[in-house]
Amino acid sequence: MTIFREPATRLPRSQALIEDLLTLAREGTKVTDLEPVELPAVAEGCWNGVATDQATLEVAQLPVITADRSRVKQLFENLYRNAVEHGGTDVTVSVGVMDDGFYVADTGPGIPESEREAVFDAGYSTNQDGTGFGLRIVEEVADAHGWEVAVTESTQGGARFEITGAETVN
Repeated sequence: MTIFREPATRLPRSQALIEDLLTLAREGTKVTDLEPVELPAVAEGCWNGVATDQATLEVAQLPVITADRSRVKQLFENLYRNAVEHGGTDVTVSVGVMDDGFYVADTGPGIPESEREAVFDAGYSTNQDGTGFGLRIVEEVADAHGWEVAVTESTQGGARFEITGAETVN
């Protein structure tokens, strides 16, 4: 069955797709402009820049890391959008610390184990209006920093994205 979208809904989706493709093209290179980045400030600031409706953010004590601030912001914003789009407007998103990095977890429905690697593929989306590039951009940001990103299940059964290999500032 073919679904025809009204022009009013196609334009915002086209704009989102173009923005994601441009970001993906820019994010692909290795970072060279590293600076100390205070993760709590960036995590909270990015939350204010994303349409989160009635979703809640919980930020634990986080370290200062060496990174490209603008790319880390893109990583957080994409993970937040993903949580709200798939977890609903009342989802709770948690940002916390791990031994070798940090995580972003949510209380949404989670990602089946069989699909966890595929979510990072360009164009993969279970949301009809999604571009399928958000999590690919997250992986590109991690790769550009020399980090690893993996998806697991959160303690509440939602998705948990673990970013490891981040260098902390003492």
